[in-house]
Amino acid sequence: MTRVLVVEDEPQLVRALRINLRARGYEVDAAPDGRTALDLAARRRPDVVVLDLGLPDMDGVEVIQGLRGWLNVPIIVLSARQASADKVEALDVGADDYVTKPFGMDELLARLRAAVRRAAPAGEHAVVETAAFTVDLAARKVTRGGAGVRLTPTEWHVLEVLVRNAGRLVDQKRLLREVWGPAYEKETGYLRVYLAQLRRKLEPDPARPRHLITEPGMGYRFDP
Repeated sequence: MTRVLVVEDEPQLVRALRINLRARGYEVDAAPDGRTALDLAARRRPDVVVLDLGLPDMDGVEVIQGLRGWLNVPIIVLSARQASADKVEALDVGADDYVTKPFGMDELLARLRAAVRRAAPAGEHAVVETAAFTVDLAARKVTRGGAGVRLTPTEWHVLEVLVRNAGRLVDQKRLLREVWGPAYEKETGYLRVYLAQLRRKLEPDPARPRHLITEPGMGYRFDP
């Protein structure tokens, strides 16, 4: 299911968004301030963010900048600020859409659906096949020999980053930042553990990987 991170300090609005989003099959996480939002984003990896600019601890623009340093998902601003300068600033630092309060729930949900559609992989690139396994990026599924492979959420995120950069080196810091967040850029041991787990599940010979390649001292590469 699509996971939505709602960053909003008005409890009644958060409750309304939870009810409406969950009724339509979304998973919902909520943060009442910017610091909680950045922490939740790192731990829970949302598919889309709905963000108020007027937060109690920091400006929403700062939150956008913090997210955009490592997370590439749609961000929809939900704000009472109607000045053109505010909209331009939010969009310039990385927001994908801007909805002003008060707003209609149907309109917000339509914008959210549109943002998620735009962020989905293009059809011709959504399914990546190798000689050993197949990765469906849109469905977030991996199959091997016609059977589904069960991956943990973290294993999937590591694999997804590598597959989306097929053939290119993904350096260690970038991979750690995108999967675990900026506070984990030095935790290279995490990568060794999770790449070993992925190889055991996906590679015909995990000791001699063909598709999930280590570039010593630099990072990792997915070779389809």
